[in-house]
Amino acid sequence: MQEIFKEERNSNLIKELVAVWEDSVRATHYFLKEEAISEIKKYVPIALKEVSHLTLEYNEQKEVIAFMGINDKKLEMLFVKDAYRRKGIGKKLLAHAIKDYGVKELTVNEDNPEARTFYEHMGFKVYRRTELDEEGNPYPLLYMKLCD
Repeated sequence: MQEIFKEERNSNLIKELVAVWEDSVRATHYFLKEEAISEIKKYVPIALKEVSHLTLEYNEQKEVIAFMGINDKKLEMLFVKDAYRRKGIGKKLLAHAIKDYGVKELTVNEDNPEARTFYEHMGFKVYRRTELDEEGNPYPLLYMKLCD
């Protein structure tokens, strides 16, 4: 695992992270149509550059296989390449976020039941639901908090 500071987030790294994001989204966000993925993808580089804490996970070939972003004790993003899912990487990253960054909240798409199940397994519970995502799109969100 490696934390990447804002000044280290160059265009090549952002491009690599967007590819990880897209691979993960295509494997898990079945509810998104192609147009939606393309539209959201435009905003991913901005989010990656602006998130306070960005942590990467690499494979043996030094390729990025997963990343997470945190702002103010809230997990903003967690994406794992499809080929590396269900191998404990997401769990490792989230445990690090909880322990070292005090993460206690996150938001997940309701239509991504695998993610919801994962977060519930890690101790998070839904406390709020919205019909629309934060951009006003018709993707219901579940707001989750870590239970003590």
